[in-house]
Formats: sequence, structure tokens, C-alpha cells
Amino acid sequence: MSKPPRNLASVLFPIGLLLIAMASIQTGASIAKSMFPLIGAQGTTSLRLIFASLIMVALLRPWRARFTTRTLRNVLIYGLALGGMNFLFYMSLQTVPIGIAVALEFTGPLAVAIFASRRAIDFIWIALAIFGLLMLLPAGHDGQALDPLGACYAIGAGACWALYIVFGQRAGAEHGVQSAALGVVVAALFIAPIGIVHAGSLLLTPAVIPMAIAVAVLSTALPYSLEMVALTRMPARTFGTLMSIEPAFGALSGLLFLGEVLSFTQWLAVGGIIAASVGTTLSMRHSPEPTMVAD
Repeated sequence: MSKPPRNLASVLFPIGLLLIAMASIQTGASIAKSMFPLIGAQGTTSLRLIFASLIMVALLRPWRARFTTRTLRNVLIYGLALGGMNFLFYMSLQTVPIGIAVALEFTGPLAVAIFASRRAIDFIWIALAIFGLLMLLPAGHDGQALDPLGACYAIGAGACWALYIVFGQRAGAEHGVQSAALGVVVAALFIAPIGIVHAGSLLLTPAVIPMAIAVAVLSTALPYSLEMVALTRMPARTFGTLMSIEPAFGALSGLLFLGEVLSFTQWLAVGGIIAASVGTTLSMRHSPEPTMVAD
């Protein structure tokens, strides 16, 4: 029996989830950056993942799901990618504005979109996103050159983001948000030792704990659960290209919470990236149903 055609609601639902997730994660990133003077990027990442794993395990109870060996392998890679993505992104935020760091990090999902694309229309939106990305980066912040190490951290986070998309879709095919919960546990176990070595007892500072819990909810527990649901409801190329709107959320968050002002050219570039996201969203209704990648 053939599947019924996708209606507008089924198309807009995962898009709405992604928009909420992106707004949440960038707001959390701004709060997290304000914690760096206290416990560093390493300690902030560790607390974020530790609290997020506790919250998600308590709410989603992943032990109730029956994971196959293949699914557990995908969850393990997904968790390692998630941990690396968080850690490297926060390391980049030490010297790079949030909006530009997210733009550099976007090279990961953009690569997923490029390698997964098959139609000419997809390459039009990808080309527009690349054009915006190239306009956004060269001048750095306030006309100053970007810190090379910070830029490398952001690009490394992008590589992890690409793995997160691919293996998140595979891991979520069977158990959805329960796979996300288990993946965050893996990420916490992977990154926590780094933060403990770096910050030590400062991680237990009373003033830090409430901020860390807020970051855990806004930057991990809520958005990654929503993204896991969205990943199973759209093609990987659509997810990857649609996420190009993330630099706009990052730039707005940095402006509102941290006073990070981008130049007119950089905002124009962000507009180009948003236009690419709108284009891929409009063409999404004509895309086939999402296909889970099998080994």
C-alpha cells in the first residue's frame, strides 16, 4: 500500500521543532559564554552535558528501550560526535563571536547537504548558503581578523556536527528521543574528565550550578530532543541545509546577551544564508520521505 502524500502540517512540524531548538541552543550558548571566566570552556561543557544527561535520563528513561548492537554502535558514535561538537564549539567561543563561530561550525551540516544532494535545485540553495558564508567570515569581528585557533575549533565542531547529523538519524530511527538521551550520557562520560581536570572543585561553586542547569536545558536537553524528532521526519540534506539559519540565531543571541555587534556586510551575509534556508524549506514538500541510512 502506497504512503499518503505529505500535507503542509507534516512538513511544517519538523521545521518548527528545528527553529525552537536553534533559538534555545543559541540562548544557552550566550549564558554559557558568561560562565567561561568562572570555570572555563572545558568546565562549562562538562557541567552542561552532566546536567543534561541527568535530566534526559530521568525524563526519557532510555533503559526501557531495547537497543540492538547496531543501534548501540550508532548511539555511541552519535554521543562522541555530540560531545566533541559541544566541547570544540565552546572552545571556539573563547575568542570568536557566537554568530561567526556558528557560521564556521556550519561547514559540517553544509557538507552533509552537498554530499546528499542530487537535484539541481538543491545546489542552488547550497550555493547561496556558501556565498553568504564566504561573505560572513573574512572580516572577522569589527573588521579584525579571526583568531586562527578559535576558527579551527569551530571548524572541528562542524566536522563533529556532520557526524551528529548522520549518526543521529541512524540512532533515532528506532528509538527517537531515547537514543538522544543515551547519546548525551555518552557525551557526558567522554567530556566530563576534561572539565574535571581543568576546573576541579570550581565546578561545585554554588553560583555556577543554576547557570549550568539552565545551559543544560536550553543548549542540550530541549534542543537535542527536538532535533532527534526532526531528524527522523526529514531528509538529511534538508536538515543540513535548513540548519544554515543557525548563524542568524547565534548573531542575534550574541547581540542581545553579550553585546557582540556584527557589521552590515556580515548581517547581509546572514540574510543570504537565511534565504538559502527558506529556499530549501519551500522545496522540501517535493522531496521524498526521509530515508534512514542502513548499513
